[in-house]
Amino acid sequence: MTPNQAPNQGPTPDAWDAETLVARYDEVRAHTEQLAAPLSGEDQTVQSMADVSPTKWHRAHVTWFFETFVLAGNERSFAPFQDQYWFLFNSYYEAVGPRYSRPHRGLISRPGAHDVGVYRGNVDDRMRDLLGTLDGGTLEKLAGTVELGFHHEQQHQELLLMDIKHVLSVNPLRPAYTDPSGAGAPVAATGTDPLGWLDVDGGLVEIGHEGGAFSFDNELPRHQVWLEPYRLADRLVTNEEWLAFMADGGYRRPELWLSDGWARIKEEGWEAPFYWLQVDGVWFEHTLHGTWPVNPGLPVSHVSHYEADAFASWAGKRLPTEAEWEHAVVSDGQADAVRSAGNLADTETFHPRAAGAAPAGSRLRQVYGDCWEWTSSAYLGYPGFHPAEGAIGEYNGKFMSGQTVLRGGCALTPPGHARLTYRNFFPPGSRWALSGVRLADGGAPARAEVGG
Repeated sequence: MTPNQAPNQGPTPDAWDAETLVARYDEVRAHTEQLAAPLSGEDQTVQSMADVSPTKWHRAHVTWFFETFVLAGNERSFAPFQDQYWFLFNSYYEAVGPRYSRPHRGLISRPGAHDVGVYRGNVDDRMRDLLGTLDGGTLEKLAGTVELGFHHEQQHQELLLMDIKHVLSVNPLRPAYTDPSGAGAPVAATGTDPLGWLDVDGGLVEIGHEGGAFSFDNELPRHQVWLEPYRLADRLVTNEEWLAFMADGGYRRPELWLSDGWARIKEEGWEAPFYWLQVDGVWFEHTLHGTWPVNPGLPVSHVSHYEADAFASWAGKRLPTEAEWEHAVVSDGQADAVRSAGNLADTETFHPRAAGAAPAGSRLRQVYGDCWEWTSSAYLGYPGFHPAEGAIGEYNGKFMSGQTVLRGGCALTPPGHARLTYRNFFPPGSRWALSGVRLADGGAPARAEVGG
């Protein structure tokens, strides 16, 4: 049984040979360093809130993962690079041992960013040596863990960008992560594309990963779900529509809000999406390319599940369930479209784009990339789910309480990491993730205008 599987949850991942595995390892590891390259050592040390981890911590933690779950049980005469690193860079694996407090990671001034680089280089050399010397049977058994490490590191590549965005946002100078005049710089303000709807037949449908290729254990097992006929909006909600929600008192009307959401906005004073600020009556938005006037035609982002649900109530609609989202994408013929389309991190926009035209033969737009899309589904195990044995079984299952599922990927998600069945999850009050809103409807005629 490979680490990314639980019993009876499908076949093993695709076979790897040593050369291909090492090449993929080098590619993933190099991309993390590429993302960190624009940042100074000081940038990489800051922790601006409890949910944010310093960049150098991300770089070290993903290295700790390979050292802990691959090298420790397979390297001859294994010894950790540094004993205390196992304590400093363990995230939440209780079975591995104690760990440093998450909210205090920014207090770790040493090792510095350079020293973390030395740690990464040491583990990289040892990983290459190990993978190049294993016999075929051992390599086959270990490949699932190494592949899980790839996807784990890609998760942290996305988190690295989300986190540094917040770090730079609290700096009064509001520095940009990347060149404001580059490919991802905001374009001139645009209007909102008309909102359309995809009608989807209900019935007994199957969702979940089919097995074979990589998946996280929470995407398994594939199972049947009954759905009533419904509609899914063909694009994400835009800033222009969100401004209309705000102008209509959206953040001041308790009848629109779930009870916990209303308590949260009263406690924290929410009146706009997370990275918006008003200057002389004009709304601005902080991005990784700097702070710019809010572009009305772009998808609204950095809103919580509470806000997404309130907007849907205001619009006379609702949020889709995760089963509805997945089935609609399949029905629209875009199950595999992520391989060839989508505003993911490789576009280097690092920000959602306007909807534009739908892919050929499809009606849904912005399915993969742009913003993670809130669903109305609680993050729970699928019927028959069992976490893997041992410490690695803590990867997903232990978080199945108080979390809400998001689907689709975002503009910070590495290519090759998003897929149809991927189940992201955050607490419903989270706003620092690059999250947005796609509306659903129970099949009644759609309104001519959102909020109209």
